[in-house]
Amino acid sequence: MRRNTMEIYKLPQRVEYCKRCVMSNQRPRITFENGICSACLFSDFKRTVDWRTREWELEKLCDEVRSKNGDFDVVVPVSGGKDGSFVAHVLKTKYGMNPLTVTWSPLRYTDIGRANLTAFIDSGFHHILGTPSIESTRKLTKLSFKYLGDPFQPFIYGQTNFPLRVAVDYGIQLIMYGENGEVEYGGDMKNAHRPDRDVSDHEKHYFSSFPPELWSEYGLTSSEIKPFSAPSMEEVSKNKTKIHFMSYYHYWDPQENFYYCKENTGFSPNPTRSEGTYSRYASLDDKFDGFHYFLGFIKFGIGRATSDAAHEIRDGKITREDGIALVKKYDGEFPETYFKEFLAYSDLTEDEFWEIIDSWRSDHIWRKEANIWTLRNPIWRE
Repeated sequence: MRRNTMEIYKLPQRVEYCKRCVMSNQRPRITFENGICSACLFSDFKRTVDWRTREWELEKLCDEVRSKNGDFDVVVPVSGGKDGSFVAHVLKTKYGMNPLTVTWSPLRYTDIGRANLTAFIDSGFHHILGTPSIESTRKLTKLSFKYLGDPFQPFIYGQTNFPLRVAVDYGIQLIMYGENGEVEYGGDMKNAHRPDRDVSDHEKHYFSSFPPELWSEYGLTSSEIKPFSAPSMEEVSKNKTKIHFMSYYHYWDPQENFYYCKENTGFSPNPTRSEGTYSRYASLDDKFDGFHYFLGFIKFGIGRATSDAAHEIRDGKITREDGIALVKKYDGEFPETYFKEFLAYSDLTEDEFWEIIDSWRSDHIWRKEANIWTLRNPIWRE
C-alpha cells in the first residue's frame, strides 16, 4: 500500500533548497522567504538578541519558582546527552535551582547512551527513569513504523508526556527543555519570540495525527497505553505547569553544549560517527535512532546528515559547500548495525520492512530506474 506522503504532510510539489544551508522545503512546517528557510532567518535574528536581557528574564523566572525549602522546583528532561545535561547543570550551578531530571527509556539503549546517562546522574542529579513494558513498546513500535512511517513515535509519546506527568505528580510548575526545535531547525514559528509553549500545543508538534487513545483499536489495552499518555489538561492547569525553552534565554549552540558537558557532566561522544551522518555526539542513546532518521530520508529526502549540516552551517562551523559534500556522502546511509535487532524487536521480516519503507516514498521526491531508487532533485545537482 503506497502512502500519499505529500498530502499527509502537506509537502510542496517542487523541491527547493535553502540558499544558505542544505535544508529543503520538504521539512514539515518549514517556510521560505526569498529562498532562505525560516531556520536560517531565525539564526540571523538570534545574532541581534540582547542575551544579557534574556538572562535577566531567566533569573526572574527562576526567582518566581525557586523552592524555599529545598524541594524540586524544575523538571528537566534529559537523556544523558549534551543538551538536556547542559540545561540541568546550568540551572543547578549558575541559577541555584533544584532540578528533578527525567528520562523516558529508549527503545534499546546503546552502551554509550547508558554510560552517558549514568555519568550525568553521578555528576550530582536526582533522576527518574520512565520504563514502560517492553511488550507494549514493541507493539507500538511495529504499529508506528507500519502506519506512521516512524518507529520512534511511541518513544516520542513517552518522551513528551512523561515530564508532564512527573511535574504534576510532584507539584512542580516549571519544565525546562533545551532548544525549541520548531524555530531552531525550521517549523512552526508561532513561538519564535516567546520563551514558552502552550502545553496544549505539544500534541500538534509531536504527534503524527494518531493520538495514543486510537492505538486501542489495534489491540492495545488502556493500561498498556497509559504510561505513554499525558496527564489531563485539567491536572496540568491545576498544577499551573508551564513549558519553557533554554534556547530562548541562552544562545543555543549544540557543539558548545558538547564541550560544556564533556567538561562538567562526564559526557563522552561515540568513538565512531553515527550511521547516516558525520557527527559523533548527537542522538547516541538508542540503537534504533538510525531508523527514525532513515524514515525521514525516505519520506522527505532529508536524512540525518542534512539536519546536522544545516545547523552547523547556521552556527558558522562549516560552509554550505562543506555541508553539501557531507550530505552527498552520508545522507540516507542505511543503519545496518542494528538492522537484524530492529527486525526482531518489531517482529518484522526483511521483506515486510522494505515493503513498508517503499510505501512511504513520494513520487515527487523519488524515482526508480533499473530497480534502484534515487532522489529526483538532490542538493548537489541544484
